[in-house]
Amino acid sequence: MEAPPPPLSLQLASSSSLRLSPLSIHFPNRRHSRVQPLRRRLICRAASTVTLLDYGAGNVRSVRNAIRYLGFDIKDVKNPNDILDAECLIFPGVGAFAPAMNVLTQNGMAEALCRYIEKDRPFLGICLGLQLLFESSEENGPIKGLGLVPGVVGRFDSSGGVRVPHIGWNALNIRKDSNILEEIGDHHVYFVHSYRALPSEANQEWISSTCNYGEKFISSIRRGNVHAVQFHPEKSGDVGLSILRRFLDLSGSSGVKRLGIGHASRLAKRVIACLDVRTNDQGDLVVTKGDQYDVREQTKENEVRNLGKPVDLARQYYKDGADEISFLNITGFRDFPLGDLPMLQVLRKASENVFVPLTVGGGIRDFTDANGRHYSSLEVASEYFRSGADKISIGSDAVYAAEDYLKTGVKTGNSSLEQISRVYGNQAVVVSIDPRRVYVRNPDDVQFMVIKTSTPGPQGEEYVWYQCTVNGGRDGRPIGAYELARAVEELGAGEILLNCIDCDGQGKGFDVDLVKLISDAVSIPVIASSGAGIVEHFSEVFEKTNASAALAAGIFHRKEVPISSVKEHLLKEGIEVRL
Repeated sequence: MEAPPPPLSLQLASSSSLRLSPLSIHFPNRRHSRVQPLRRRLICRAASTVTLLDYGAGNVRSVRNAIRYLGFDIKDVKNPNDILDAECLIFPGVGAFAPAMNVLTQNGMAEALCRYIEKDRPFLGICLGLQLLFESSEENGPIKGLGLVPGVVGRFDSSGGVRVPHIGWNALNIRKDSNILEEIGDHHVYFVHSYRALPSEANQEWISSTCNYGEKFISSIRRGNVHAVQFHPEKSGDVGLSILRRFLDLSGSSGVKRLGIGHASRLAKRVIACLDVRTNDQGDLVVTKGDQYDVREQTKENEVRNLGKPVDLARQYYKDGADEISFLNITGFRDFPLGDLPMLQVLRKASENVFVPLTVGGGIRDFTDANGRHYSSLEVASEYFRSGADKISIGSDAVYAAEDYLKTGVKTGNSSLEQISRVYGNQAVVVSIDPRRVYVRNPDDVQFMVIKTSTPGPQGEEYVWYQCTVNGGRDGRPIGAYELARAVEELGAGEILLNCIDCDGQGKGFDVDLVKLISDAVSIPVIASSGAGIVEHFSEVFEKTNASAALAAGIFHRKEVPISSVKEHLLKEGIEVRL
């Protein structure tokens, strides 16, 4: 069933929504007003319909799918009275603090939301839905929040070495009376955020769990029937579905798997399954795999390599324990993405039964169609988000933006990277870097970062720099991977997917020299990609570099190395993973 369009449009394509000033919201006599005392049981039990406050930004489809998976119908908020009349309200806040508060205030939702919560009605806020309950946020601010919970939402401090955004599966320190977290134990849940609220004496009575990431921050709150979580239960697999089930008080009747014993103690290293998707010569959308980016079989027919159907493989990898699934539309740079209905449908179908993060990349840039209608990269990304993507990956367009930035030193705000991160937050933007090795005899021969390599060149060269490419590795650009990575971080990237053309499809291991170079150069998470052939390659890249995640494709597609074997090996090597 197709989800209805968001009733409260953020109008993301409108430039006015991007120029926000600090808000001033006044609720008379409301300063950390007390919600009614704790009740023993939630009152969602009688509700067959969940009211969803979708203000029109980011991927809310996954929350919808999770609610439906648990057997509930959904009613969308269209006006403030819908909030006040709700039997059970979920607010899955996605994106940046200021645009969300702007929409809530302009549509009269802020006051209604406060009244609903103060009456101790069943409420679950997710991610930004937690942050908005606090007094204010420093994100592009200060910006005033709803003021129900004491405290200021600030950015993680990366000076101590933690990578910002905080992306991945982390452990919770659960306090008593957490209610919806009682089954979670030592399991990992999925976080993706750059801003957090800190515990204080003023907000102690609200806190139901904390999480450690460089510092202790608030990962969930509870008072009576009012709950909010910083993590994403709809993206936390069976653990997250269990949390949603407890909030909706289904008492296990939904068919959610019983949770096994957990072992989580800190942030886990992620194992990501990547699906390179393209149409074959018959026009069918298939998962393929390249050999140094060549996706055709070396046969007389020269057909596109076909390793399965994308939705079926995504569902299987979710069952196998993949921490994230990445779709790369490898012909997206040739076609108009908003006309690429099959790829959008893949996202919609996959998100119905895949409750871990989905990333999609390929062709996210400004477009003008045959009728002269211009579409901004923001509009293109928005359609992917609405179709089920949690993060979007930008490739070639990020290279061009970085080149311009390095030439001028000016952030124009017009690049796809800047536009999307400004509205959705940098945690929603991944930059995919596709470099190839260029060997040199003397490190002074080029103007880019040169390193001494552990794999000498064909003529015995001891030094190498990594030239970035565009258009699926076809065209080289006058910029190095090191320079590109640092530039896109400044422009708003929240994560880097680091490929290596030379290693792609070779099965000889990740380019550890490259991964170490880039993961040491930036303070955002780096995903190692290209070259995995055996389980030891995963432990090697985690032990020798600061990579936050490792991605593979072919070895999973061909069932040469199961995801479960990778995780069992990492666990034996003392590397924390989500099981």
